[in-house]
Amino acid sequence: MSASLIPSVCIDSVFENVPVVEAIASVASSGIGAIEFWSWWDKDLNALTTATEKHGLEISGCCTKFVSLVDPACRDDYLAGLQESIQTARDIGTTTLISQVGDFRHEVPRDEQYQSLVDGLREAAPALETSGITLVIEPLNELVDHAGYFLVRSDEAFRIIEEVASPNVKVVFDIYHQQISEGNVISNLTAHTDKIGHFHAAGNPGRHELTRGEINYPEVFQAIRTTGYNGYVGLEYWPVDDPVAGLKEIAAWF
Repeated sequence: MSASLIPSVCIDSVFENVPVVEAIASVASSGIGAIEFWSWWDKDLNALTTATEKHGLEISGCCTKFVSLVDPACRDDYLAGLQESIQTARDIGTTTLISQVGDFRHEVPRDEQYQSLVDGLREAAPALETSGITLVIEPLNELVDHAGYFLVRSDEAFRIIEEVASPNVKVVFDIYHQQISEGNVISNLTAHTDKIGHFHAAGNPGRHELTRGEINYPEVFQAIRTTGYNGYVGLEYWPVDDPVAGLKEIAAWF
């Protein structure tokens, strides 16, 4: 079974410090048809959506507010931020919100933090299901980029999704992060694609272009296609060379 895997450019990393409208025009010139970004609350969303409409680009996703899910004392703030993010997602025409889960709390047993995470996502699920928005939680590597982060491995993330049991709560599988954290990315992602709502990709080591480093991305992408996954893979990296030239090279893979 073959499916549609669609590239999306993270403008906050690939075009870091470039004005949003200029970044969107650069993505369009590369031949890639979608963008994503991290924080919505510090951007001119009117300018952003006007630019994407002008260039015929989709918005594949953005982040919800960065509030810990592993601390139950923060849950009301998390849910309030999620409500704002859901409304923003609907306003800008995207159906995916990316969520980090917070740092490990050294003074609290891990199983209590895990349960707080599950409980918080269960509380979030009804609003997501009503709105048609999918929230994807993100495991991150702690060896290079995110020391102290709670959720590191994909197997734990998939277990959380099973316990939450909502079609609107899934995982963003970041191939770069999971190559560092656990390896075996093709086996791990193809066995659980039903729980994945979004992908991220970057070269490893360095978090640069997908054509750099040890990950054979054409093979990884082909493996994803064979699962029947239909959706986006976010290109979330910091380019070494000309960003538009690099994106054109990747666009040819699709």
